[in-house]
Amino acid sequence: MDMKKAFKGFFSLNPASLTILLTLLVLALFVVEVDLFEIVELKTYDFRFLSRGAKAPRPDVVMAVLDEKSLKSEGRWPWPRSKMAKLIEALSRDGAKVIGFDIIFAEPDDNSSIQFIRQIEQKMKHYRVENEGVKAFIEESKANADNDLALAEAIKESKAKVVLGYFFHMSQGELDYELDDKDRDDQLRRISGSRYPIVFLARQDRATDSFVQAYAPQANLALLAGATDASGYFNMIPDKDGVVRSMPLTIQCGTDVYSPLSIQSVWNYLGKPPLVVQVATYGIEGLRMGNLVIPTDEDGRMLINYLGPERTFPDYSITDILQGKVAKGTFKDKIVLVGATAIGLYDMRNTPFAAVYPGLEIHATVIDNILEKAFIHKPKWTRIFDAMAIVLFALIMGILIPRLSAIKGVVLTSGLFVLYIFLTQWLFTHALLWVNMVYPLLGLVLIYTSLTIYRYLTEERERKKIRGAFSHYVSSSVVNEVLKNPDKLKLGGDMKELTVLFSDIRGFTTISEGLSPEEVHRLINEYLTAMTNIVFKNGGTLDKYMGDAVMAIYGAPVDQPDHAQKACDTALEMMQELKALNARWVQEGKPLLDIGIGINTGMMMVGNMGSEQRFEYTVLGDAVNLGSRIEGANKNYLTHILISEFTYGKVKDEFQCMEIDSVRVKGKSKPVRIYQLLSRKEASASQAETIRYFHQGLQFYKEQKWDKAMDAFKTASAMDKELYAAQLYMERIASLKSNPPPPDWDCAFTMKEK
Repeated sequence: MDMKKAFKGFFSLNPASLTILLTLLVLALFVVEVDLFEIVELKTYDFRFLSRGAKAPRPDVVMAVLDEKSLKSEGRWPWPRSKMAKLIEALSRDGAKVIGFDIIFAEPDDNSSIQFIRQIEQKMKHYRVENEGVKAFIEESKANADNDLALAEAIKESKAKVVLGYFFHMSQGELDYELDDKDRDDQLRRISGSRYPIVFLARQDRATDSFVQAYAPQANLALLAGATDASGYFNMIPDKDGVVRSMPLTIQCGTDVYSPLSIQSVWNYLGKPPLVVQVATYGIEGLRMGNLVIPTDEDGRMLINYLGPERTFPDYSITDILQGKVAKGTFKDKIVLVGATAIGLYDMRNTPFAAVYPGLEIHATVIDNILEKAFIHKPKWTRIFDAMAIVLFALIMGILIPRLSAIKGVVLTSGLFVLYIFLTQWLFTHALLWVNMVYPLLGLVLIYTSLTIYRYLTEERERKKIRGAFSHYVSSSVVNEVLKNPDKLKLGGDMKELTVLFSDIRGFTTISEGLSPEEVHRLINEYLTAMTNIVFKNGGTLDKYMGDAVMAIYGAPVDQPDHAQKACDTALEMMQELKALNARWVQEGKPLLDIGIGINTGMMMVGNMGSEQRFEYTVLGDAVNLGSRIEGANKNYLTHILISEFTYGKVKDEFQCMEIDSVRVKGKSKPVRIYQLLSRKEASASQAETIRYFHQGLQFYKEQKWDKAMDAFKTASAMDKELYAAQLYMERIASLKSNPPPPDWDCAFTMKEK
């Protein structure tokens, strides 16, 4: 039957089913990776950079730039390669450690001088001029005029390691022609220095599908490629929206895997430590360069931790370097990247910081990230984090929104929305961790909106019914809580652990005999109003008035994890309030009141009891009866507040209590320990000493050590003249010494009255 009800409830439209359905919808969108939301997530990723602000780069990386100043001074691009040779010589002399070119030298440098010399050489061959001196002169002139040769020599003789850049054609469609195998193999030979020396595969069948695939490289001239064993590609792969957020650190062409300009520059800068590509079963895990681990996604792409806008890295105009206008030592022990920043040369990219950003500076950023070990992480487990965030928000919203007012619902949703943005930003800024922002917030907004609309459409008609049923029993705040769960207004009950409080005025019949009916009415109303306000203040539910007695329950209809503590707070505040009332009544000539309070915690049946025509919200069960009996026990010990051992177990760490006795209430055979509730705070030194002696006497009493018990109780009684329980025990001891108890004596006192 319960299973059938649960099944029916799930498939009916209610807050729980709405929350579950919308959560599953958002999770499905998250798994499918809908383009719209993925692009929005990418934009939030960019916003995290902008929100974080610019950061200073390391001093290891600088740029020699082909800027507008250089073009104006040296002439339009391309320049004679002799200028690049002079640049290498200047950087090498100044102590640069690595020179990386974000420029390709794919075609011969056919300057006018060498063309003229070659024409003379052709004419001499045509006319069969065989003068050895002229031939030697022509060869010498060719060597001096051959800018490619000059650049190759400069690369070879450079003290700084020169890394040449090249690029891959990612598909055959990028070319107007098809390369034959010979040409393709020739191009691959020229970039052999870019190959990763070690590729570790967790599974051999991952050899081809783990890497970004390229069709063919566009390498540098064979003369230049042969002048250095270091080269790296400068391909970049933008995201769906055209923004470059990552750098592919591995590209496969043919059977080999190749490295980019940035990796080659760092590798040579660090002295070529062991370099390994690690491929796990799910894809590429990352790179290992000596002790340095470089994380990537499964496709081998490293997220770029951009440091700031354009010109974050130091840049020096090439013309200033060639003309010796740069301070000596500027490039000492540095990686110098050579490339174009002039907008007219079109090496510009779209990045989170700017839509026009030099590609050269992206390579510099990647190098800085690697040397600084400042990697942005998006490991596979973040998918679990993202999914858990979606589910957690759904749980919070599904549980709380139906129980909150409209304003509190908006505050909660807005607070969670802003809090999650701050959390993702904090993780990004301080932990360099990228977790999804869009899908959890999408789930948050969808569930809030749907539940709010549902509540508006379906629950308003229940409010008057519930308010009328409960407004006389609980505070308005509790009524508002109950309004969020109309199902509580049904006939029947549930078994729950609750705390019940009984209070009663001692000798009220005698007091009322001296007053007129009107005076009795005013006095009892003033008293009950004050006591009821305290019950409501502590979240209690007024069960009923029984003449001058008050019965209250804690933990229902609204759950209270600390219901036992709330009941004890109520009892202490009742006594405090009664003291204030008595002080005023004395001045008004009214009689003083004294009350006893009993509290018990246990399993009770709670709900609307009665008939379909008329019912009341109340509790039933043995635990309720025990609470009433404990209240009556105050008369035996002349105490004001007694609690059961079950309540004591819940509150002993927060309240000062003193064990009074073990009692066997009417109708029960099993004894129950009862405790006097003294205060919220710790006892004073004298009170603590009194309690210690009383507990000591109680222990001796249980062990039938009558004389020791008598001494302890006498001491406790002397310390606190109002401790009637100590006097009561002394009377019991005197009786028990004369009439020893039977062997099966359990120390319990049997209560003959209710």
